[in-house]
Amino acid sequence: MKFIEFPEMSFKVEGMEGIKIPTMVKIRQKYDDSKVEDIKGTLLAEMEKLGNKGELKGKRIAITAGSRGIPHIDLITRTICDKLKEWGAEPFIVPAMGSHGGGTVEGQLEVINGYGITEEAMGVPILASMEVELVGQMPDGTPIYCDKYAYNADGIVLLNKVKPHTDFKGEHESGLLKMIAIGLAKHKGASWFHMQGFDTFAERIPIVAKEFLKKMNVVFGVGLVQNAYDEICLIEVMEKDKIVERDHAMLMVAKERIAKLKFDNIDVLIVDKIGKNISGEGHDPNVTGRSFMPGFEDDFHTQKLFIRGLTPESHHNSCGLGGADITTRRCLNDVDWESSWVNLGTNTMIDGGKIPMYLNNDREALLLAIRTCRKIDYNKARIARIPDTLHLDEIEISVDLIPDIKDRDDVEIISEPYEMPFDADGFMIDWYEEKK
Repeated sequence: MKFIEFPEMSFKVEGMEGIKIPTMVKIRQKYDDSKVEDIKGTLLAEMEKLGNKGELKGKRIAITAGSRGIPHIDLITRTICDKLKEWGAEPFIVPAMGSHGGGTVEGQLEVINGYGITEEAMGVPILASMEVELVGQMPDGTPIYCDKYAYNADGIVLLNKVKPHTDFKGEHESGLLKMIAIGLAKHKGASWFHMQGFDTFAERIPIVAKEFLKKMNVVFGVGLVQNAYDEICLIEVMEKDKIVERDHAMLMVAKERIAKLKFDNIDVLIVDKIGKNISGEGHDPNVTGRSFMPGFEDDFHTQKLFIRGLTPESHHNSCGLGGADITTRRCLNDVDWESSWVNLGTNTMIDGGKIPMYLNNDREALLLAIRTCRKIDYNKARIARIPDTLHLDEIEISVDLIPDIKDRDDVEIISEPYEMPFDADGFMIDWYEEKK
């Protein structure tokens, strides 16, 4: 790991002495909370519908394990392993996450182990390698690769959540097809695919996936969709010939269920944590409106984005931090720059590796964020603070945002106005963590 100790900062910006942090309130945003109550039972019932389960006896079956944070992913993966063994198959797990985890075997194992996917917990081997085999090529000559262990297996189970992507929009975004095109392609294949740029993804992901499905024995796919409360709301097991069709259908469901802020046009958005377990870009631009690719500009509007830190599950990957206008010294000191830049160099989005302006603590950073907003009344700053872009039910807003939400039946004010609390070192107190 490569960490850097950033120096303390001390500089003057005229007018800072007149800035006041606004009074805040807590609100609860309400979304459709329907979810799968019995994860294991639902998954088993879906698997029993498969028509080819009798053909798997004695077959070595690779199951994909990605880098995205998915609730109950250890239970889901173990359930698939156990059912395959019951059918007489010999399942094993392969990390399938392109260049994440620093593009190394050790890093990728660390990622999935952090989700509870270990050999002991799953009851099957985990075969990890960065070596790939050539499956074919696209019409433009781009090679199509597959993890060597999955390639040499008797069959592959594609397991992934289906969600809107953070860098492009199309008929297929993050899901089972992207798991084929990038996840299973490991560092080498992901590098080749990203060379053409994110603006080609919507067109090229289905081309790769269809060629892969034509040549490789994918025995079935398991798609998962999460609701706005980060719970599984849809589990679907699909035959090989239905994967392309159902990946698109599940994306439409995911777009309806994604959490978004129920107000717009603010001065400062504070995001407490970003990370790969939250979004491929650390923070979801479908929520923040901030992306290094076009198409997200109208999803949300904020003058300044203040990112405070990284999730533990990100393993110090700072992907997405470059989209912030300001951060803190503590956040930058927590970044593994080598691992982060491997990921960003692979996907060609090196803008994401830029280092934002930083200050020594949250109070100083927030004051500067407010001060650098244009054409606002500094005594009435419109500020929102969220834990991350996955958890938007209970958040904080400044009192001058109340008129925007007070008449909505899907937003509830749940506190009296209060001054934003800071600890003795000037860092915000994470009230929602205490609530948990």
